[in-house]
Amino acid sequence: MAHSSGSVKPPPRRTQEGARFDWSALRADLRGALPDASLALVVTGLIYWLLYVRIDNGTSVTIKIMPMLEDADAFWMYWMCQAFGWSAMLWAYVTVIFGLLRSGPRPGGKWLSAARLEKWHRTTSLTTIGLMFMHAFFFLTEQIRTNQDQWPLGRSVWTAFVDVFVPGGYATGTGRVAVLVGLLAFYLAIPLGFAFYLRHRTGSRVWLALHRFAIVVYILSAWHTLLYSTQGWYDGPFRTMLWALQLPIAVLLLVRLMAPARPSERLKPRGPRHRDIALPISARVFGRIVAAAAVLGLVAVIGTGVDGGRSPEDAPLAPWPDKSVIWAGLALFTLVVAATVIRVRRRTTAATRPRTSEEPSPGSAPRPQDL
Repeated sequence: MAHSSGSVKPPPRRTQEGARFDWSALRADLRGALPDASLALVVTGLIYWLLYVRIDNGTSVTIKIMPMLEDADAFWMYWMCQAFGWSAMLWAYVTVIFGLLRSGPRPGGKWLSAARLEKWHRTTSLTTIGLMFMHAFFFLTEQIRTNQDQWPLGRSVWTAFVDVFVPGGYATGTGRVAVLVGLLAFYLAIPLGFAFYLRHRTGSRVWLALHRFAIVVYILSAWHTLLYSTQGWYDGPFRTMLWALQLPIAVLLLVRLMAPARPSERLKPRGPRHRDIALPISARVFGRIVAAAAVLGLVAVIGTGVDGGRSPEDAPLAPWPDKSVIWAGLALFTLVVAATVIRVRRRTTAATRPRTSEEPSPGSAPRPQDL
């Protein structure tokens, strides 16, 4: 049966943006990340060269801990793993600073505009994830090479894969905790980083709510470094410097929480922005208290020099905390993220739900029958 033109309106089609992953934005960000990714490879090469020189002249602390690694040519994959680990930590540091400047009070000047900071934050985040993967990859290749001394290739590869890429798979020494923490940082970085490219499907408010938890990735990365870096293993100026470098991050986080760029994130949001609140006021106050405590704690650690390092005379320390504590913390973190997303989705649904003629508009005076 024929219909006259325009007599039946076709059903609205799902927009292309909302139907799929935002590949166009990802491709644009990958192209934008080429300069800093290239710089990251150069920096990684310089770090590798520095580690090599320190091995050659006998000043490497790692060799004091693991003298079997003094042949830098034979163990080049281990040292490449170390170099990528340090460059990943450096890029994570930079991208967190960009993110905190973007979401908090920004310094003046057009060269630090919100759009530019956001672009730098996204591109350096992609570079950081790539560097984290290369750090793990070279650890994997070194484990395979070491395992082949006692097992055939198949078992060597499988055992190395479990040790390097399965959370909780590494079962010896400090690595029982340190490798687990590092893997959690890597695996959390992927969904929290790539959530931006799903914002059309999830909604921008859900993406923003998820992205606020990205700071946890940096905290886990720094914890992994302080636990497992042989260069910062012992007490001394280098380890103290690692702690001191965390102070600007903590201060920026506190400033960002106290004076967020988005009105909806303030302690007393006003007007229609009130419905955008992802966390209740009590949680926001708690976050500010924790950030202030972190600043004071870092000042105390730097001032006293008591930073959890070891001395060459000490017996090996038992890994702390137990892996069960970390798993419990991950479960709690997952529940908090899920509760936040559910809260945002409910508020978004309520805000976009059309009101009936019987339902008063926000801010209108109550009708007599409602009193």
